[in-house]
Amino acid sequence: MRGEQETHENVWSRAAGVSIVLLLFLLIPGTVLAESYGVTVEHNATATMRDGTKLRADIYRPKAEGKFPVLLVRTPYDKTQEMEFGVRAAARGYVVVAQDVRGRFQSEGDWYPFKYESQDGYDTVEWAAALPYANGKVGMFGGSYVGATQYLAAIAKPPHLAGICPDVTASNYHDGWTYQGGAFEEWFNESWSTGLAMNTMQRRVQSGQKAVAWTQKLPLTTYPVLEAPSAEGLAPYFADWLAHPNYDEYWKQWSIEDHYAQIQVPVFSLGAWYDIFLGGTLRNYARLKKEAGTEEARRGQKLMVFVGGHAGGSDNRKVGAVDFGEKLPFDLNEVMLSWYDALLKGGTGAASAEKPVRIFVMGKNEWREEDDWPLARAKNTRYYLHSGGAASTASGDGTLSTTTPEAEGADQFTYDPNDAVPTLGGPLCCGPFPPAGLGPQDQSKAEARNDVLVFTTPALASDLEVTGPVSLDLYVSSSAVDTDFTGKLVDVWPNGFAQNLTEGILRLRYRDSQEKPELAKAGETYHVTVNLWATSNVFLAGHKLRLEVSSSNFPRFDRNLNTGEEQAGATRMSKATNVIYHDKGHPSALVLPLVP
Repeated sequence: MRGEQETHENVWSRAAGVSIVLLLFLLIPGTVLAESYGVTVEHNATATMRDGTKLRADIYRPKAEGKFPVLLVRTPYDKTQEMEFGVRAAARGYVVVAQDVRGRFQSEGDWYPFKYESQDGYDTVEWAAALPYANGKVGMFGGSYVGATQYLAAIAKPPHLAGICPDVTASNYHDGWTYQGGAFEEWFNESWSTGLAMNTMQRRVQSGQKAVAWTQKLPLTTYPVLEAPSAEGLAPYFADWLAHPNYDEYWKQWSIEDHYAQIQVPVFSLGAWYDIFLGGTLRNYARLKKEAGTEEARRGQKLMVFVGGHAGGSDNRKVGAVDFGEKLPFDLNEVMLSWYDALLKGGTGAASAEKPVRIFVMGKNEWREEDDWPLARAKNTRYYLHSGGAASTASGDGTLSTTTPEAEGADQFTYDPNDAVPTLGGPLCCGPFPPAGLGPQDQSKAEARNDVLVFTTPALASDLEVTGPVSLDLYVSSSAVDTDFTGKLVDVWPNGFAQNLTEGILRLRYRDSQEKPELAKAGETYHVTVNLWATSNVFLAGHKLRLEVSSSNFPRFDRNLNTGEEQAGATRMSKATNVIYHDKGHPSALVLPLVP
């Protein structure tokens, strides 16, 4: 059944409701049942936006007298997916509002990412706060794009918004979402757009069916049953993303990091090593502590970083090809609910007593609380690139050390966009990624290629911890007017397994600015920085620390065709001879935050 105010009045009696909820909670490991209520569910409740568009939500609430805080999720992924959490949180004393965003599933309007989320988020928060069983306090939650719906609502400053809890989401929908270092996030952009377009196509099918009109058709054998709608304009935003490769006004209008001062509520940011939006998650926390619009919001920032995110679940000890041990799995929903217990109910549980930052340290495979991010005690240390000019492949002569270089020959390789270095795991989304998989994977196949430079330390005599932002400081040149440079930090196990930790890319035309690209001059040397984002990993004794440098990571990122043409419409490819310098005058280095 579907209707604008369809209500399940076959609500459970209090005793039956408690029994069912207790059964659900017994099936969820690690759950603490602080309160228990019977639950009432209302489907497709209508909220009318300021322009008259009707958005529909499912509402889960305690079957009890009184008013309760609201937890709101606004999603493009079908609100019915929130049923399990809705029941769980309502039994705990929350009103849960799960809404389909504009143009998705049961909500009216046209779907276009980010465009309406500030105004619709504001209107929905205020509508939810005014529900007769709501106490006026609204918190938001959810991950990925659902994190975007929270941030974009928060910058609109709805009066009754009390906090947000965005999980694995970004700070900027140009760099760190659609592009990174100027390169197009091809696998994510294409797979995500295709997945979202399925519902858009379904809506076209439903609105365009002509069964009644076709009753006049003769002979009966000509009845077409169903007419496939046109796919034209199915995802107009994808074309717009390609049309705006630079960081321009199209992106600035909904960039979170350009509007931190408008965020006036506490934020609990959850991110993950190997997550495709990790860079934005960490940036949101660090900058909101300084730039949020109120002292309460600045003091109220909290950060938790686990392993996986889009690359793996929080409830599994194994992510990609690596088993991170029994300490990794946790109940993400319980973590979020405990935070809201403290924020919205005045609770004094463990969540309110913790330090503001909690991270999972890989290698040691243990959780650790910290006072802040980045860690104040971490010391940026330069590991210089060295070789005799033959660093190609893992069997080459490339080394890493803290010794500054003297007179050394450069390393060069041929980058052929028609034979790009394949993506082997890493921060990926969405869905299965054949053949290598997601997250941490063995990089040996890539390290056997002549277009991958490999620089490795000797086996470590003792444990070495790297926790914090990682960058690659390079002196480069190219025979092309535009090309890419990639970097990847790798932990090499004693058995030879080469575990990728974090990675990055720079499109050379964006070496100085994301807003004003400038083609290079062939053969000229440039000093550039490749942002490898961040990690927390202990390189155990006997392991080796490794850096890979190349010019492609495909299809995670689109291939730079090396011609200098606009990428979106280009088809012509050209090989490039790319050079990495690492001598006294050009001391290329991997910059690592070492923790004593």
